[in-house]
Amino acid sequence: MVLYLPFCSIQSDFQEGGNPAGGAGATMGEITARERKEKIKELIRRLHAGASPEELRAEFKDVLGSTDSGDVMRAEEELIREGMPREEVRRLCDVHLAVFRESLGEEGAAAPPGHPVHTLMEEHKRLLQFAGMLQEVSGKTPVDTARLKHLADHFRSSEKHYLREENILFPYLEKHGITEPPAIMWSEHDEIRTREKRLYALVDQQPDMAPDEFSRALQDVADGLAGLLASHFYKENNILFPMALQVITAEEWPEIRRQADEIGYCCFTPPAAVAPGPVVVQAVPCAGPGEVALETGTLTREQLEAILNTLPVDLTFVDAQDTVRYFSQSPERIFPRTKAIIGRQVQQCHPEKSLQAVEQVVDGLRKGKMASADFWLTLNGRLVLIRYFPVKDQNGAYLGCLEVSQDITDIKKIEGEKRLL
Repeated sequence: MVLYLPFCSIQSDFQEGGNPAGGAGATMGEITARERKEKIKELIRRLHAGASPEELRAEFKDVLGSTDSGDVMRAEEELIREGMPREEVRRLCDVHLAVFRESLGEEGAAAPPGHPVHTLMEEHKRLLQFAGMLQEVSGKTPVDTARLKHLADHFRSSEKHYLREENILFPYLEKHGITEPPAIMWSEHDEIRTREKRLYALVDQQPDMAPDEFSRALQDVADGLAGLLASHFYKENNILFPMALQVITAEEWPEIRRQADEIGYCCFTPPAAVAPGPVVVQAVPCAGPGEVALETGTLTREQLEAILNTLPVDLTFVDAQDTVRYFSQSPERIFPRTKAIIGRQVQQCHPEKSLQAVEQVVDGLRKGKMASADFWLTLNGRLVLIRYFPVKDQNGAYLGCLEVSQDITDIKKIEGEKRLL
């Protein structure tokens, strides 16, 4: 059974070791929230020390009784803060759940259609179905290639599911003091991605493999992915999502939904799960003294200018009246710019032989005839890419033209992957 406790109760339990289950008036014999949490930590320590789940199952059942799944999360988070390695907690998380599953139940979080949590859980159901189908496909020789590729496409589409969690849900949990569980879930996302990449690579290798060999390799990948997804989704449905519903406020969920819509959904996301919700007026961040309020945050003038000058490109902005209004000052600027050009017409900044090309670019961007204009040339032995983009407001009105110049000589040499420093 999953219980949903008020935000204030959870906060007191996190900060002061309060008793959201029974409060100060708990009757004699009842275990307090603090005592229950400490007992859970003790059981986890014993698991990590080598005790078998069978030894602790009955003891843990007595400790929990009727409780909410957040107790497990809070206990693990405190253990990590006390020095237990995060990877060790994640490694034995499935062992914890083997002991705790009977007490936690199978209901999971409860949220209405259109709620971000409901959508995530519906996607969990579909992905588990696809994992089961993948196991079925892998068990037959020869493998149904068309069906296999269709399932692989669904797993590729699932990336947006994980991106919504990592870039929206996890940051909101962290704002409410829940930091370690999202980090553990993110590490499992990366493990899921690794297994999915093995699937995609295997699909590509199918023509070069014997049917029996391919079927065995596919079975191994399918079984591993299915087991990992089942374990991961159980933790999110029964621990992470209930905790999110407890601590994230009602005022925050509409904004979470709006940001989820921006990232987008999977090709298999049920339409009912993402039915249009209430219109949300996006709040503009409050700017302090000397700060500039932007839609996605606030910056001081010093920070904003430093960011623009740090970009590995040269920027020049010409407004809707073709007047040069700004240029960045990167350490190694490709083309010289001086402050004397500020306020000058862009046509006056080019020799007459180039004037027709300048007019053509500006006019094409202004009238929407082109999304960008790209040029490249060799300068002092280096290949330079010069791009021009129209700058528009939220209503599509033309604000001006942005010139972006970049030395791409070394970029063109890049091959393969580099994932470590």
